[in-house]
Amino acid sequence: MAGNADSKDGAKDVPEVYTLLVEVGRKEGDGLPEGASGGALMCLAPGRDEAEAVRETVKLLETAGLAPLHVSSYGTRAEREAEGHDISAEEAALMERAARENAVIVLQTTPFYDDGEEG
Repeated sequence: MAGNADSKDGAKDVPEVYTLLVEVGRKEGDGLPEGASGGALMCLAPGRDEAEAVRETVKLLETAGLAPLHVSSYGTRAEREAEGHDISAEEAALMERAARENAVIVLQTTPFYDDGEEG
């Protein structure tokens, strides 16, 4: 994938930002609501490439006490726009912030509940 090669040596000054959906399981102290069987986090993650963005996001979520199980990538902003995704001004600003601060930003957390769970 082509990057933001802004310096003469080819190093990227600003990483790409990837939109990742991370499914998480339960772990003691994870902060998910009582009764949830797991959840999903929509994240904006910077990286020199997609693999780095995924690795760093998983490592950060594990450090935060979550149990990542599966990561799906929706790609970079350019890739998403090419696929027809509508990116709001707010989300675009958060993507810029993630790149500028080299930080993973969690856009949304959705807890999962088992339908057949006895309460």
